[in-house]
Amino acid sequence: MGPLQRRSKIDMQECSFYSERGVTCAERGRGKPLPYTCCEAQLNRFAMAQKKPRRAKEIPTPRSSLAIQPASNSLPATPSDSSLAGDVQNILRVGPAGWSYPDWAGYVYPSRRGKGFHEAAFLAEFFDTIEINTSFYQPLRPEHAKSWIERVAANPRFVFTAKLWQKFTHDAGSPGSAPTLMDEKAVREGFDVLLAAKKLGAVLLQFPFSFHRTKESVAYLTSVLMRFSDYPLVVEVRHATWNSPDTLKLLREHGAGFCNIDQPVIGKSLAPSAETTAAVGYIRLHGRRYDTWFSDDRAVPAHERYNYLYSTEELGPWTTRAQKVIEHARSTYIVTNNHFQGKAVVNALQLISILKGTKVKVPEPLRQHYPELDAIADTPASEPTLFPMREKSK
Repeated sequence: MGPLQRRSKIDMQECSFYSERGVTCAERGRGKPLPYTCCEAQLNRFAMAQKKPRRAKEIPTPRSSLAIQPASNSLPATPSDSSLAGDVQNILRVGPAGWSYPDWAGYVYPSRRGKGFHEAAFLAEFFDTIEINTSFYQPLRPEHAKSWIERVAANPRFVFTAKLWQKFTHDAGSPGSAPTLMDEKAVREGFDVLLAAKKLGAVLLQFPFSFHRTKESVAYLTSVLMRFSDYPLVVEVRHATWNSPDTLKLLREHGAGFCNIDQPVIGKSLAPSAETTAAVGYIRLHGRRYDTWFSDDRAVPAHERYNYLYSTEELGPWTTRAQKVIEHARSTYIVTNNHFQGKAVVNALQLISILKGTKVKVPEPLRQHYPELDAIADTPASEPTLFPMREKSK
């Protein structure tokens, strides 16, 4: 049975799972029909709950500008989106997508790493966010989530974003691959650790170019939004058929953000935008490798899709779009996904510098490969030596 088909009833295991969380299946749909119905007991609970007055959902009040503080690479400092504590608005966080790339050794990270070195902890010295990439390939393990929270603890402003498992975005249309209750529970186990620690800024639903807007795909997207409605959701679609007021209306109805993307605009690819549909604003820059973006040539390495460095002139229009998104969101995330050899880190630092109007802290290995970073670095470059001095033993 496919994910878009309606089931006549739900097993008691699933009802029990949500009952333990104090949420009925009908409540998950916010009073709207889900792609399946609940058992009679759950429906009775929902009927009783409907008799109680419900609080109106708070809608963030837009502000006209972002308060820029000339401190570190942070802009500004207090968590504020719907998943975090506090009511301060217009928070911007910029950072790369992922951190575990072999080609970052000697570029972003030191060639020789000391004992206890961890990539996320290192990046948290320069950024207030990283988009977790591994959660796309398999559910995030709770112990990993807990460990990463501890790794970035030195930066109190730091908040992760994370991709939803591809089984819910890329595999759902394949025969026999419909996401199950156990799949959902596996996803929640890791995300809930981040959410409880107030370290989950957004969950990204990244759909492929092949996910076109149709009656069936809209129904499926709606079901996923309902299924994970207790997280701060953001939806990324790449096909131009989604360029519709109805798409933005759907996301607003479900409190989900729209992901504004920069990608090679080929054929029916979605063009750049500056839309905000929820408390969370989101921008992702994938690079502009027109020659490799849709390539199926096995001789072309996969990383070549993201081997692109934006010029400052190319970043200019995106800083303008970012300001527009910031004005209408509580928290805005700009994620650079052009990761090969640290180019995502270069462009993320440049965006912070442009938006802050000040110099920023720059990883020393990176500026040796990208001399253009010297213009925005807040300290002079270290003089390279043939024989680095070792710390004297005490």
